[in-house]
Amino acid sequence: MSSEAALSPSPEAGDDRDRSHAQGPGAAAPADWRRLDRRTVLASALVTGGVVAGAAVPTTLGLSGRLGFGAAVAWVLTGSLLLIGSAAGGDYVRWRRTRYRIGAERVELHTGLFLVKKRSLARERIRSVDLTAHLLQRILGLVTVRIGTGEHSGNDSTLELDPVTRPEGERLRRALLERTAAGSPGTHREGELAALDPRWIRYAPVSFVAPALGCAAGGAVLQVSDWFGAQGQVIEWIGERFRDTSLLTMIVLLALAAVVAGVVGALGLWVEMWWNYRLEREPGGTLRIRRGLLTSRSVSIEERRLRGVDLVEPLGIRTFGAARVDAITTGLAKDDDEQHGDHNTLLPAVPRRVADAVAADVLRETTSPTGAPLTAHPLAARGRRLRRACWAVGAPVSVLALLGALLTPVLLWTALGCAVVGLPVGVLLARDAYRGLGHAVSGDYLVVRAGTVRRSTAALERAGVIGWTVRQTYFQRRSGVLSVTATTAAGAGAYTAHDTGVSQGLGFAAEAVPGLLEPFLERVPPLG
Repeated sequence: MSSEAALSPSPEAGDDRDRSHAQGPGAAAPADWRRLDRRTVLASALVTGGVVAGAAVPTTLGLSGRLGFGAAVAWVLTGSLLLIGSAAGGDYVRWRRTRYRIGAERVELHTGLFLVKKRSLARERIRSVDLTAHLLQRILGLVTVRIGTGEHSGNDSTLELDPVTRPEGERLRRALLERTAAGSPGTHREGELAALDPRWIRYAPVSFVAPALGCAAGGAVLQVSDWFGAQGQVIEWIGERFRDTSLLTMIVLLALAAVVAGVVGALGLWVEMWWNYRLEREPGGTLRIRRGLLTSRSVSIEERRLRGVDLVEPLGIRTFGAARVDAITTGLAKDDDEQHGDHNTLLPAVPRRVADAVAADVLRETTSPTGAPLTAHPLAARGRRLRRACWAVGAPVSVLALLGALLTPVLLWTALGCAVVGLPVGVLLARDAYRGLGHAVSGDYLVVRAGTVRRSTAALERAGVIGWTVRQTYFQRRSGVLSVTATTAAGAGAYTAHDTGVSQGLGFAAEAVPGLLEPFLERVPPLG
């Protein structure tokens, strides 16, 4: 079935079409204009109603002290109806004035009342068709379709159809990603490559999200209490609870409470993001990731745009032997309106052996290049990291010590505590960062690894490298090392082997992409 046939509109859409009145014999029928689903008006009214309901109670209580309870209810009810009506009316106008069509060569979207916007994308430039549906849309059977070219040009690179029915969204996705070329060569299976294992949730509490959510929870309590003018009472209540305890005990207990809140939040966020997760290879060479509990997400990646994978091991989950897998691919640029993160994540944090196995399946390789043995970097690289750690700790400690000598001995004790704690931690992280350095050429891929807080092992297709950048600072020259960076149109755009030996790094670049760097190299014959 051709793309045009797959997108032929249903008879019910007859009133939404602008038809051509003159067609010669044998001419191809033009695509028909279609509208978004009219239930967008209902969805807008319900969402606004939920927001209004949440604000109505505190607003009524605030007004009742001045106007009386009955008058406050009347004012709040009137304002609520006006807000809901305005939101529904505005969305009705948007629905009436928005139409789209999928032609043989272009996707077009017209919208606007006073300022009419007419936008179109060439079908050959389309790289992604992603489907998203929040809870209310899922109940109504609707999805938001984002059609993108993968270019970093803001809103001009994407079209958003918000909303259409789920069957229409699936039909759009299949037709717009349909390619005449066969899928990528290889013997690896199609269908499901990975599915959710509930045991993976054990890695959520050790991610960096947990402490961030814990701190955010404490800040949210103070902020909300300030909105109601009760921040002082909240602080006083906390002080009363710890009246008979020492300052250190109070700090420890509050920190534990923040940790518990962060762990609970991290678990909830993981469930929302990764529930119903599936990674599939569809016929024709498309990888599809589906996930989400309340908000469902579907991201499609063409394998012909895939240039490799990035095995990411943040410090917390690496401690427990886990890693996640990101795609290195063209056509997944993230514009300013993108509402969901992890758009290039193929696999959440899982045991390392599972991550390597899925990476191999995605790349259609027997073994994943991310598991290849890497060449270690010279000891000078370790020295550079140790010196950086000493400077990172020593500079603030020196400032605190100087201020302590001039102002108060408290700062001297603070400086001492920072030095006692910070220096060993800095040295440990520096040594770990050095152990993480490495590079290799593995089959069709070059592999570079670096980082300690966020360790990254990137396997980049050698054919995807478009250039090399060789960088050597003054301090690197003194240490006899340099950094070589492979530039590419995919992923982060640059992947670096940090602080390699001079001949080691240049030899790696020359071997990874023969002929690209040789004109700038001078071979030195071995001594003797």
